[in-house]
Amino acid sequence: MASEAHLDINRRHDFVLLFDVADGNPNGDPDAGNLPRVDPETMQGLVTDVAIKRKVRDWVDLARGTEARYKIYVQHAAYLTDTRARVFGARAGGRTNVPVEQGRRWMCDEFFDVRMFGAVMSMKEHNAGQVRGPVQFTFARSTDPIVSLDHSIVGPAQRAADTRPAEGDEAPTTYGTMGRKATVPYGLYRAHGFFNPHFAKQTGVTEEDLALFWRALQNMWDTDRSAARGLMACRGLYVFSHESSLGNAPAHRLFDGIEVRLSTEDGAPPRSFKDYKIAVSEQLPEGVTLTRLEG
Repeated sequence: MASEAHLDINRRHDFVLLFDVADGNPNGDPDAGNLPRVDPETMQGLVTDVAIKRKVRDWVDLARGTEARYKIYVQHAAYLTDTRARVFGARAGGRTNVPVEQGRRWMCDEFFDVRMFGAVMSMKEHNAGQVRGPVQFTFARSTDPIVSLDHSIVGPAQRAADTRPAEGDEAPTTYGTMGRKATVPYGLYRAHGFFNPHFAKQTGVTEEDLALFWRALQNMWDTDRSAARGLMACRGLYVFSHESSLGNAPAHRLFDGIEVRLSTEDGAPPRSFKDYKIAVSEQLPEGVTLTRLEG
């Protein structure tokens, strides 16, 4: 059935993810004072594939992270060597000469993100080799150029005790610390992704894994709220499923069938998703099914 095609792990899937940001910073660049990432030639906003995967990992960890097979390997403030040591310690039965291939299978079986995204685990301690994941993303790019606004902010408290006036000195007339905050007034971003069934077979991906991944792309924005990110939301998820594991059409041809156009005619900059129109071609190549999973 067409509604189930996107869950078939034996098919190739290519997908388009649309998400937007309002009055927030979707992905700061640490090399540029945490300003929103941009293409300097076009001034289109960018969001890295790593940032998108981080949101997927965090959502899956909240939704299923306590269950077997759904733990997350790449965690905040966690040493990957210690994580592998825990898995090897529980499964190796005291053996120290574990074959790399066996360690790789253990890690794929234990961690959702290793099965889906892959990982480099070829370290000296608890060597599990390398895993090439079946799911890959491109950078997300905004449909139109963005404007990065730099705001001055003031905290109400003094920075440290040593900033207090000495006895007999006059008290300062102002308090607080100055800071800066960068936001994008509005941006609609588009990312492309790919699911390779051949790699999925190697890592042991199941239909339940794939269904969880699609849900994460739609819902992860609601568990990733912060003042810095503003208002972010999934605005569309379009999954092209091929009957063949090798694919029935090139991905770029399918992606060209989804066109995002600015609907405002007065030249005003976009400030909401309502300022855009999404045109989806109904002419699909033979053997390709389109499933729409809007947020």
